[in-house]
Amino acid sequence: MLREVRLETTLLTGGTVVTMNPSRDVIKGDVLIQNGVIAGVGQNMPWTSRRPAGTPGVRTLDVNGCFVLPGLIQTHVHLCQTLFRGQAEGVALADWLARIWKLEAAHDPESMRASAALGCHELLKSGTTCVLDMGSVHHTDQVFEAARASGIRAFCGKAMMDVGDHVPLGLRETADESMSESLRLHSRWHGAEGGRLKYAFAPRFLESCSEELLRGVARRAGEIGLLVHSHASETAAELESCRSVHSASPVGYLETLGLTRRNLVLAHCVHLEDDDYRILAETGVNVAHCPSCNLKLSSGIADVGRMLRSGVSVSLGADGAACNNNLDMFREMRTAALLQSYKNGSGHHWAGMLLEAATIGGAKALGISELVGSIEPGKKADLIVIDTTREHAFCGTDCDPATRIVFSAAGSDVRHVFVDGRQVVAAGEIQQSLHGGSSTREVTMNASRALEKLIARCG
Repeated sequence: MLREVRLETTLLTGGTVVTMNPSRDVIKGDVLIQNGVIAGVGQNMPWTSRRPAGTPGVRTLDVNGCFVLPGLIQTHVHLCQTLFRGQAEGVALADWLARIWKLEAAHDPESMRASAALGCHELLKSGTTCVLDMGSVHHTDQVFEAARASGIRAFCGKAMMDVGDHVPLGLRETADESMSESLRLHSRWHGAEGGRLKYAFAPRFLESCSEELLRGVARRAGEIGLLVHSHASETAAELESCRSVHSASPVGYLETLGLTRRNLVLAHCVHLEDDDYRILAETGVNVAHCPSCNLKLSSGIADVGRMLRSGVSVSLGADGAACNNNLDMFREMRTAALLQSYKNGSGHHWAGMLLEAATIGGAKALGISELVGSIEPGKKADLIVIDTTREHAFCGTDCDPATRIVFSAAGSDVRHVFVDGRQVVAAGEIQQSLHGGSSTREVTMNASRALEKLIARCG
């Protein structure tokens, strides 16, 4: 079984550092990590001349031939659904939800922990160091426990659902129950693990949340300063339904409830009306673009180009393994860039824009850009190292790094991952956490057992 190596000081030497700092500097040099923080970036740093590689207490990692990047940040995932990969194939969103909600309702603490742990391992091994997760209605403590053990940085929230004709009994709750449990989870987990774990309100979407619940979320989130994480305008049918019931688009309706603020992250936003772009830009709402699942569920293609031209903040997410079939952020960047090149035409540096969305853009969406999202001295050492020496990543010396990363690299190229300066992936393998984390073999075996029991409970 792999054991974690935790040292106070780590020096990454010889890599190409894609900083994503305000100047977007790309540096051939070193990165120094001390006490979980980036202490230096560049060539011939004074520290290295005083204490050369090999100094006792200093771990040196040769990353020559690799890119060193900020850890990737996904602003929309469902760890509770990782067990359900392949369980709802070949259907559009409405039928997909009917199948997945039945499975979600059958979760118990064991299966929820197994699902979240499996997802955390997949995310970390493919370079994602931070997520905004929407859980199910129940067992959210188990999602936090899995995130805690894995070492990932995570904002998690229980799904809030108090209305809906098609919601199974196992996912039904009242507005008061939903808010009460959310506040309990906030009290227990917000700021845990030295701030690595945070809570976020997660009203699922308009068709499963009453006006009472949504107004309550807007009020309490403002009072205690929490993120709000929801879905909006995912399908044309959702837009039509909201217009029929509320005489407004989903974004417009959220504005009337006081939810469209800088602390709101909205997944999808595929079907926006003209005024929605203005609302999102003026209020600072962040859109979590999830291109693969939008294609797979036949929902459509979000116009990210128009969002960016309108001043809307955009980040990225894989959504869940049940509607995407993988959680690889490199695939999401590539898919998003290809779609926008088609939708908005050539002449745009989509690779650069999507790499920003996956790093510093995600950090801004979560309100933590002062901590992570770029490689700068003083920031948390959330870093990934990707191997660029493999055949599919070969490129001439004049190749733009963002182009090489977005269009050629893959999650399988990730060699090393650090979160808070602690190495959680080494040479492509998960390192067992100090907090009772499991090896990859244990995680997959637990997932298999838990899924078999869950399917049996579903009948």
